[in-house]
Amino acid sequence: MTFDTRKIASELKRIEQEEGVQILYACESGSRAWGFPSKDSDYDVRFIYVRPVDWYLSIFEKRDVIERPISDQLDINGWDLKKALNLFRKSNPPLLEWLQSPIQYLEQYSVTEQIRKLSPLTFSPRSSMYHYLHMAKRNFREYLQGEYVKIKKYFYVLCPVLACQWIEERDSMPPMDFEVLVEKMLPESNLKQAVYTLLTRKKAGIEFDLEPKITVINDFLDRQIAYFEEIAKHIADSEEKQEAALDALFREALREVWGS
Repeated sequence: MTFDTRKIASELKRIEQEEGVQILYACESGSRAWGFPSKDSDYDVRFIYVRPVDWYLSIFEKRDVIERPISDQLDINGWDLKKALNLFRKSNPPLLEWLQSPIQYLEQYSVTEQIRKLSPLTFSPRSSMYHYLHMAKRNFREYLQGEYVKIKKYFYVLCPVLACQWIEERDSMPPMDFEVLVEKMLPESNLKQAVYTLLTRKKAGIEFDLEPKITVINDFLDRQIAYFEEIAKHIADSEEKQEAALDALFREALREVWGS
């Protein structure tokens, strides 16, 4: 059964009505955004929303996320703008990925573009590299050991390893598009050919199961994970938190959405 993407817009509108919020931005964040979905991959929709001004004028801490149960391939949840800006201040990689997702379902008001403009100033190479390194180590350890491995898990280790390489070489947030990472980070080689062979199979809709490990890829991943464990200890951190600018951005967003 084919998923009707119009359901995403309908669900976002329903959330706005039920929660009394305005959704500022919504995008795809999972394997579809990275460029290697399976036939049955969920639609991992993430969004940033803002509540009316009075909601923020409270002495009590309130729930700052909206989550819906996964249903019919749709996994949808979002963060309050205030939470998002605090995580942005700390160079939160998942949020930075959302902002540059190649699949965007909604963007209204000016706040999202203003956040993007601040992104290079708050980007932390160290925290981002550790994020991707931990992802690579966990998936490599859990899925790619032994003579037979879950082949599709190669993507979930290659992607963060190449992201680490991008951060080291370019000192900026890596792109989400897996194919761009492969093309820019890997020289022409047997390794690159093996990765593209995997990607071609994935795009053709071939469902992977346990298969013999791909030695050239395993060796590369093993080497790079060990390398970045050392590099991450010494890589620079961001010293610019842009706190005043983010405070001003938050207030301006409230005015723009709800009026003065």
